[in-house]
Amino acid sequence: MTPRVSVVIPVYNEGDGIITCLDRLVDAVTLSCEFLVVYDSLDDTTRPYAEKYALDDARVVPTLNTLGRGPAFAIRAGIEQATAPVVVVTMADGSDDATQVDELTRLVERGVVIAAASRYMPGGAQIGAPWLKSRFSRWAGLTLYWFARVGTHDATSSFKAYDRAFVHAAGIESDAGFELAIELVAKARRRRLPVGELPTIWLERTQGASNFKMWKWLPRYFHWYFHAFGPRVVAEESS
Repeated sequence: MTPRVSVVIPVYNEGDGIITCLDRLVDAVTLSCEFLVVYDSLDDTTRPYAEKYALDDARVVPTLNTLGRGPAFAIRAGIEQATAPVVVVTMADGSDDATQVDELTRLVERGVVIAAASRYMPGGAQIGAPWLKSRFSRWAGLTLYWFARVGTHDATSSFKAYDRAFVHAAGIESDAGFELAIELVAKARRRRLPVGELPTIWLERTQGASNFKMWKWLPRYFHWYFHAFGPRVVAEESS
């Protein structure tokens, strides 16, 4: 049977930390699903633990990213290999609330093309994030919500659910970092497609080091930020 949701988890040398991530997801997700653990190389330290986990749970799918190194390509590879009509992207570091995967999925099933877990809407919170990264993310999210009317207070959050048909129609151009999240929000806005959100409490990772490279990726975020303010794209152009 086709699962209702494909959960894409980009990883980079998470080691046995992926076990905790998968345990939380397996415990929390009640919908029929698959978990795609996506790594860039066969020598990634996450791979053997993901493969061992998959022996006991067939929903776990260790997945080699062959598109190029880095989180943007890993997420893209996961979406391309997903089989469900809804795809949820979540991180392996425990910062996202696994119990919200079902809610995000159902929101897409109700008709939005993107459902965002929002740190910056009423009821949401961001705990423990680096000050500068947090301020930039909040500023970008709120200004896009207020002035570009993108439908979410948190365009930069990677924890989102997507209508896979929309992603295929809009296409993915991001090739570095996590800017894919803001790219797809901007493209949904340009196509005047509905975006929804629900509040989430995001926690800074408690193990391992973050691979977020703010200064290197900032120009790419600004590109998609301004893209959201552009003119409407008609259906024929988005196909």
